[in-house]
Formats: sequence, structure tokens, C-alpha cells
Amino acid sequence: MNSFPRERTLFESVATKLRTRIDAGEWASGVRLPTEKALAEQFSVGLNTVRRAVEILVNDGLVVRRQGSGTYVTPQRTETGSRFVGAIVPSTSYYFPTVIAGIERATGAAGVRMLLASSDYDHDRELMRVREMIESGVSGLLIAPTLHLGDAEAQLDAIRALGVPTVLVERRPSTPEPDDRLSYIVTDVVGGGFAAVRHLVEQGCTRIGFMGRSDTATADDVFAGFERAIAAFDVPRLTDAIVRRPSWERDELADFAAIAKEQRLDGVFCLGDREATALIPRLRAQDISVPDDLAVICYDDEVAGLAEVPLTAVSPPKFEVGRLAANTLLRLIATQGAAAAVRTRLLPSINIRESSRSRL
Repeated sequence: MNSFPRERTLFESVATKLRTRIDAGEWASGVRLPTEKALAEQFSVGLNTVRRAVEILVNDGLVVRRQGSGTYVTPQRTETGSRFVGAIVPSTSYYFPTVIAGIERATGAAGVRMLLASSDYDHDRELMRVREMIESGVSGLLIAPTLHLGDAEAQLDAIRALGVPTVLVERRPSTPEPDDRLSYIVTDVVGGGFAAVRHLVEQGCTRIGFMGRSDTATADDVFAGFERAIAAFDVPRLTDAIVRRPSWERDELADFAAIAKEQRLDGVFCLGDREATALIPRLRAQDISVPDDLAVICYDDEVAGLAEVPLTAVSPPKFEVGRLAANTLLRLIATQGAAAAVRTRLLPSINIRESSRSRL
């Protein structure tokens, strides 16, 4: 049973609901609407009612019918003031290019231009870029702030006070208040760390080490996923084979390879790709073969497939993070901030390659 108001005709009410969903960004510029049959089922109304509702939107120029194809949101339609959005990321060369591509897909479909800037992992430069974006008149911001390099709470408070709709990308408050209205779209990094250990266990590994960076934005969450997984799967916690460092130099990699031999490891989880790639020849120097003696999995999946032994990797959904973040921002802009705040975590996948070939 539908719940449309009685004082309006049914097809006018359907038209209003469709208009609201388009204005909220559910269907971006140029995107095809569901079929009229599907809409009739969604609204529990007759097919003719939906056709008359769509006709209203056609007459208003909101949508266009294409013979034999369907009904589409009118191309290049944008809300007043939402023609420009800003995106500030820490790097345009590693990890974030795929996120940026997802943002561009969403903004391009909506006919909205994106202004892009990099903070280069510098908090002062980040603040400068934010000021420049706002002064340029952007209607909203997508930011991957450098929270791990300073006072995270002070940075988040400053973002909340910007005065324009803002969505965090691959960053989030660690312990947000229950009613915090700051939106974020992130990878579930803890889930990715957990999944990495599960994969090693499924390959028959029983003695698993961890070799990771400790200074990246995702470092603590990746490690938290590892810790939860070894407890959940009753894998022994080999303290000497769990090593976190701000960076990994040649000698330190050789030291970890020696630990792997001494501890008789049969699996290693590395953060990130580059460290895992550099570890392989050091393992070989210890007469440890990957994957015959030891399985390796890493986190990031930026260059994992290019290693001398192609590396199995936890692969964050970078494109989807960017696309969803941009759509969330466009919805906030279209509703002048009235849309519900969004807190979304997307689970990574695992790209299985030669380095963790099954040992069973």
C-alpha cells in the first residue's frame, strides 16, 4: 500500500518523489532511471501512474526519454552553485590516483568540475589548499586529511567549521561522537588486515609473521586487523616475528628475513607492497622460497603484481571509495546540507597471485 498524500493526484506525488531523489543525487546527470515497471513496483502504483509522473518530469526538462533505451536524467544538469567541487589528497602519484578516477567518474556524470590539489603529506600545505579552494568558490570539498601527522581532533574540528559541505575520503574520526555529522567514505582497513590473515590460514599457514610500516595513515588499523585475526584463528602470536618500523632499510629487511628463518615462518603479512617486494630477495638469501616455503601477502595492491614473485595483495576499493565520496558530496550540496550524514566503510578484496599459492 502506498502512503502518498490524498490532496494530490497519485501521479503528481510520484513525480515529486522522483524529483526529490534526482535532486538528492541518487541518479546523476546522464544516468538512466530504473524502468517504469521497476518504479511502479517500488512505489506500489500502476504502470500508467508512473508514465504520467515521468511525463511531468519530461515536460519540466528534468529527464529525457530515448526511444528504445529508457529515461535519463537530463545531461549536464547541475544544481545552482554546485558546478565546482574541490578535492584535496595527500598524493597524486601513489594510491590516490584510482580514488581520483572514481571522483572524476561521479562528478563528470553530474556535469560538475573538480578542482584537484595535493597536500604532499604536509599539514600546512593542506590548510593552504583548503583556503584556496574555498576562496575559489567551490560548493563542497572532498578531503583526505593528514590526521596521522598532527592533532587529529583539532584538524577535524577545523574541517567541521569550514562552512561548506565536506566529505572525508579514506580518513575518518577514530572515535566520533554518536551524533557527529561529518561524513566519510573509507576502506575498512581493519577488515582488510583480518582478511589477509584468513587467506594465509586458508593456504595452510600456521606460523605467521607481520612486517609493517608504523607511520602511515592506515598502519594502526592494518595491524589491528592482523592482531584480531591471529586471535580469532588461534594462530600463535610470534612476538619476535611481529615487527613495525617507520621505514624499512636494506639491513632491516635482511634482519627480518633472518627472523623468518629462525622462527620457521610459513606466512608473512606485509604493509605494504614495496616492503614486501624488497623482502623477497632477502628471503631467498636465507634459502627461503616464496611461496614453496613461505607465503607472502601485502596490503595496498599498487605495485604488488610487478614483484619478481607476483604478490598476493589486499586491494582497497579505491575507485568505489572515490565515486561514493563524490556522490555523497553532491547529495549534500543538492540538499544544502540537509541530507543525512554518511559513514561508510567498504571491505577490500584480495587479489591472489603467485606469492601465496596454496600449500595444501
